[in-house]
Amino acid sequence: MELGKKIRTLRFKAGLTQEQLAEKLGIGAQSVSKWENAATMPDITLLPLLAETFGVSIDDLFDLTVEQRFSRIEHRMDIEDDLPQDVFLEYEEFLKARLADEAYKKRAEELIAYLYWHRMEMFAKKAGFYAREAVRLSPGEKGCQWILQKSDGHAAWDWNMSNHTAAIEFYKDLVRKNPGEKLPYEYLLDNLIADHRTEEADRFLDRLSALKDADPVIVGVYRAHIALARYDEKTADGIMERLLAEHPNDFACLFEAAQYYAKKCDWQKSVSLYELSFEKETRRPRFQDELMGIRDIYEILGDYQNAARTCGRIIELLQSEWGITEGDELKALQKEKARLEAMD
Repeated sequence: MELGKKIRTLRFKAGLTQEQLAEKLGIGAQSVSKWENAATMPDITLLPLLAETFGVSIDDLFDLTVEQRFSRIEHRMDIEDDLPQDVFLEYEEFLKARLADEAYKKRAEELIAYLYWHRMEMFAKKAGFYAREAVRLSPGEKGCQWILQKSDGHAAWDWNMSNHTAAIEFYKDLVRKNPGEKLPYEYLLDNLIADHRTEEADRFLDRLSALKDADPVIVGVYRAHIALARYDEKTADGIMERLLAEHPNDFACLFEAAQYYAKKCDWQKSVSLYELSFEKETRRPRFQDELMGIRDIYEILGDYQNAARTCGRIIELLQSEWGITEGDELKALQKEKARLEAMD
């Protein structure tokens, strides 16, 4: 339905004349008449007030399909770090209502999880900010250190706080119920290796490698990381170097090798491999993962000029290949670039 017809329908439903609606909006009645006759469109700044007057969402004004609303919700969360409370509640209500419909259940589950994670991350950033300020004021006290561990992902010394047992049990159950699916094995291996549970990791990697769609490069990468988790660096390095020799132009292999050497703190080799991976990346638009790794390594090395320059490369990538010219992600990167430049 066209917007003008939608406004007329909602006005009738609300029992309002054109003059009464115009008065509520602070405009002339002639403007409402022009909207309803498709002669003009409402100014974008009036849409929130229009939606509020009719008791609907802005999306409802445009009669968007469910899929279109899904896309709008996802896109807004992608570009904004902090959703207003009324928008959050509107999205929550809409997505929960879709859970009962089998045609939309999976997509709604994904987006409502994203919505809650988005809100959680927003509050985590705020918690982290105030916790850091509190720690600066009392550096000799534990105080808010545990909040930084949770909000900012700081390391936890106590094994009972840092192990991944709950995640491992979740993915083990997922593997049991979906033995032919590749991804649950990979997520399980990630957590087993992080906890140095290498014997179990070996067993599950053997099962992964037997799947028809198993990637031999990824299988090899996991074998290297399992060896490293056993503190067998020589074997781990040998596996990784063989993979690089066999797949010198495979950007995915180069990326995994860059990550491997970053975990070993072999910074120069890691940067070189990240650059090669980014150069040989065949997908367009390219992801920013390699550049993020390079930026972090330069900061670790105290090379703030190159870290800032790499931040600029990420910004240029988002603008030129992803078409992102505004939004919170871009603002955060510009702020990060300025911070790094000031460190020089």
